[in-house]
Amino acid sequence: MATIHDVRLIELPKFVDARGNLSFAEQHTHIPFEIKRTYWIYDVPGGENRGGHAFKQNQEFIIALSGAFDLIIDDGYNKTRITLNRSYYGLFVPAGLWREMDSFSTNSLALEFGSMNYDSEDYIRDYDDFLRQKRDGKV
Repeated sequence: MATIHDVRLIELPKFVDARGNLSFAEQHTHIPFEIKRTYWIYDVPGGENRGGHAFKQNQEFIIALSGAFDLIIDDGYNKTRITLNRSYYGLFVPAGLWREMDSFSTNSLALEFGSMNYDSEDYIRDYDDFLRQKRDGKV
């Protein structure tokens, strides 16, 4: 079972150039899984939260391409808050952890990679259900 201690902030390659910097991420090198899905979150109004769910099997890798936002990671026993605000860092979030996103800055852009294709059955959307499944060893 994953805990907040399994979450990793991974520094991505950064090539500095006067014309603009370049960073990249590769599956199995920087992102510790095969990428099956990519999606992004943008135009989040100030004060809004995103997420509020856990995945049973899907792993995530999240990058703040622009702006900043916080991720609150919860393993059912402990919580941690991580700010993403540099496009050359990505956050690896293993399956079985509750996650929420908040404190979005203006024009922020979150790029997310998933280890699975979209599957609505993989989501745990109710926090109390997450806690039950965590205590029963199901996630």
